[in-house]
Amino acid sequence: MEISKLFDQIIELAVQKHASDIYFLPKSKNYEVKIHTVHGVIQLSEISFEKAQRLITYCKYQSGMSVSEKRRPQLGSISYLYQENQLRIRLSSVGTFNHHESLVLRIIYDNNQNDCQFFEESMVQRLIDLTNQRGLMVFAGPTGSGKTSTIYKVARSLHANEVIMSIEDPVEIYDDRFLQLEVNEKADMSYANLLKVGLRQRPDVFIIGEIRDEQTAKIAIRAALSGHLVFTTVHAKTPAGVMQRLLELGVKLPQLQSAINAIVYQRLIPTTNGDSKALLSIASLTEIENQTDDMQDWKIRLEKLHKKKVISDEIQTKYQFG
Repeated sequence: MEISKLFDQIIELAVQKHASDIYFLPKSKNYEVKIHTVHGVIQLSEISFEKAQRLITYCKYQSGMSVSEKRRPQLGSISYLYQENQLRIRLSSVGTFNHHESLVLRIIYDNNQNDCQFFEESMVQRLIDLTNQRGLMVFAGPTGSGKTSTIYKVARSLHANEVIMSIEDPVEIYDDRFLQLEVNEKADMSYANLLKVGLRQRPDVFIIGEIRDEQTAKIAIRAALSGHLVFTTVHAKTPAGVMQRLLELGVKLPQLQSAINAIVYQRLIPTTNGDSKALLSIASLTEIENQTDDMQDWKIRLEKLHKKKVISDEIQTKYQFG
């Protein structure tokens, strides 16, 4: 089989399962091809070292990466047309200690495929209502949990005259209404630098793909305190973890208390029908500070879904801690 056809087959299988990532992982005797879905990691196949190397070389060539460099980390991207849907694929490669390459492909779907369903549409309306207060709305949850889709859904509900700027790495959802900027570290276009430029453009609303460092955190807080509505994500396992992460990044507690509008925890959860929907838990900073268990609301909502037999016993147990 031609390597290009094998690549197409793997992409097709991944897209059919709406996978977020494809892994080419070297083992002692061969390579494993795995995909990451809402149901967990699934192994697609095992392929020989020779075929894996050809496939990785093909991917690197198509994405503009250096084919000869097999040890140092590299990043690349591919634009891929699948059944009239334009996908963007982000690639990340790195060499292992025994000189084998590992490659991960992140699949970024188009607008329609990024839309997700919610267990409680009323929670989305609650977020829309909270936008009137402006300030910082922080979303937490694992990669692929639909956070960006929710942010865009809420942002699209705002008045048409609002100027909305997104700064993302990468831009996952295209929207002509928004001014969308993409992080490019090689061109010195970091989150912090783009956010500084963005403030001069005087938008009403910011979408910041992720707060990763102290500089970005402080500028985002400053924007929220100056009257902007700011949507962003932070890597944290719980709502309280969001607060702790921002404090670790040098944000002062009084500033955090003044800037935070809402903290949202979200995950895509498999249903008994075989599909998946987004579950949201929304809290203010004050509520989180006063709770001994910041996942209490999450557990209550999960229990309600379980009682209605919308999710199974196994899924309730698996997701009870987020």
